Amino acid sequence: MPVVVVANPKGGVGKSTLSTQIAGYYANQGHAVMLGDVDRQQSTRLWLGLRPPSLAPIATWDVNADMIVKPPKGTTHVVLDTPAGLHGWRFKDVLKMADRILVPLQPSVFDIFATKAFIDDLLEQRKEQGVHIGLVGMRVDSRTIAADKLAEFIATLGLPALGTLRNTQLYVQLAARGLTLFDMPPARVERDLAQWAPICQWLDT
Repeated sequence: MPVVVVANPKGGVGKSTLSTQIAGYYANQGHAVMLGDVDRQQSTRLWLGLRPPSLAPIATWDVNADMIVKPPKGTTHVVLDTPAGLHGWRFKDVLKMADRILVPLQPSVFDIFATKAFIDDLLEQRKEQGVHIGLVGMRVDSRTIAADKLAEFIATLGLPALGTLRNTQLYVQLAARGLTLFDMPPARVERDLAQWAPICQWLDT
C-alpha cells in the first residue's frame, strides 16, 4: 500500500494543497484512498467535510484511544498531511510509514533556509529506509529572481525536482468547495494539469 507523506517544517508552504490534490488524483484513478491529517489544525479533515458526496470518494483516518493511525479497511493508497514544526519521535513515527515523501518549497530565502536542515534529516532517513523523496516548488512565478534562487537551491540537493505549481487562486477556490484539479473537466484546468503531469508520473512509478 503506497503511503505518501507531505512534509515541511515551515508553515504555509502548501502542504495541505499538495495533500488534497494527491488524494484527489488517486481517487479519480479509482483507488481506495485515505487522506490522513497529522496536523492539529485538521485542515484536510475540514476539506473532506466540504467534498461533495457525488465525487470520487476519499476516506479519512481512524484513530484509536492510543492515537495510532489505522487506515480504513480496504484502503489501497494513503496520503498524510503533516504539521509545521513536526520533529522528534512523532516525526520519525510518521516517516516510518512513508514510501514517498513530498516536500513543498516556496521561492523565498526564508523558506529555503528553514527547509535545509529538514531535508538533511530526510536524507539520513532515506539511508535507513530507502524512502523516495521528491521536491515541488509552490506558488512559483518562473519570471522572478526568487524562482531562479529556488532552482539553484534545489540543484544543490541531489533530489528530484518534480516541477513547480504556479501562483494562482484556483487552488484556493477549489479547496473552498472540497474539490481538486482532478475533479474538474480537463479542458478547464489544462495548464495546471500539465504542471502536475511529472508529479503524477513520480507518484505512479
